[in-house]
Amino acid sequence: MPLVLISGYPSSGKTQRALQLKQFFETKIANEKINDKFRASQLRVHHINDQTLGVSRHVYHTARAEKDARAEEYSAVKRVLSRDDIVIADGMNYIKGFRYQLYCEAKAVQTPSCVVHIGTPAAKCREINKKLLADKDTDGGYEEEDFENLIFRYEEPNGMTRWDSPLFTVLEEDETPPFEQIWDALVGSDGKVKLVRPNMATVLKPPTEQNYLYELDKTTSDILTQIINWQKDHSGEGGGEVSIAGVEKQIELPANPVSLPQLQRIRRQFITLNRQHNFSKDRIKEIFIDYLNAQFLG
Repeated sequence: MPLVLISGYPSSGKTQRALQLKQFFETKIANEKINDKFRASQLRVHHINDQTLGVSRHVYHTARAEKDARAEEYSAVKRVLSRDDIVIADGMNYIKGFRYQLYCEAKAVQTPSCVVHIGTPAAKCREINKKLLADKDTDGGYEEEDFENLIFRYEEPNGMTRWDSPLFTVLEEDETPPFEQIWDALVGSDGKVKLVRPNMATVLKPPTEQNYLYELDKTTSDILTQIINWQKDHSGEGGGEVSIAGVEKQIELPANPVSLPQLQRIRRQFITLNRQHNFSKDRIKEIFIDYLNAQFLG
């Protein structure tokens, strides 16, 4: 069922808005049961954040601990994500690559998603965080160094990208999020849960073409070689676009040069994910390029 991604600065009021949404969804579903609307009455609501997962705010002090915390949120969302569940992912969700991953998970189970951006200004968040740190009766705020680092690294959602769309922004002065617009975007006024067409990369099918695994291995390896050669020809500089013969899309390299071990790790992940997929040999290049570009986003 629909995935609602909450995103905003630390101490911006994300959980307050998430709980408002949770209460609205539960009330709406109860009313749909009375009205006997199709499918909407069957929905369950899940609220997932650091607190529900028992994750400390101190994890944002080191890259390794933060990465593990993100993986825990990702796994928790994936466990309950289905066409019969509304999942409110109330984590930091400040990295666009991570939002893209969760968007793909929703699309894989053919359910819609949206992003709710909590637009509290950084200065106000800083003020709130200081009060939380000083209040011994609360679970505290973020350490100042961690707070400033998270503010600096925050990648604001962009409604022009498919993984951040539809995008709803909730300002500090808004009493509530736009409940009805969010419900309509995810479920619809008729109470019928919207069906999302999955990407080819998310549809699991047994391979029927001969030598499929050989072609998957060879094609992805050739593309990695072209990336490495392109970087060598450009003196190891980052950024730029790599064209692959036979494919209109280009590989958009990140600002920092990508090492061979990094590329090999991404390739192994892609092969593992797609070992049982039924792509035509002509589409392996296109799908791998899409996957590379998504990985380079984060």
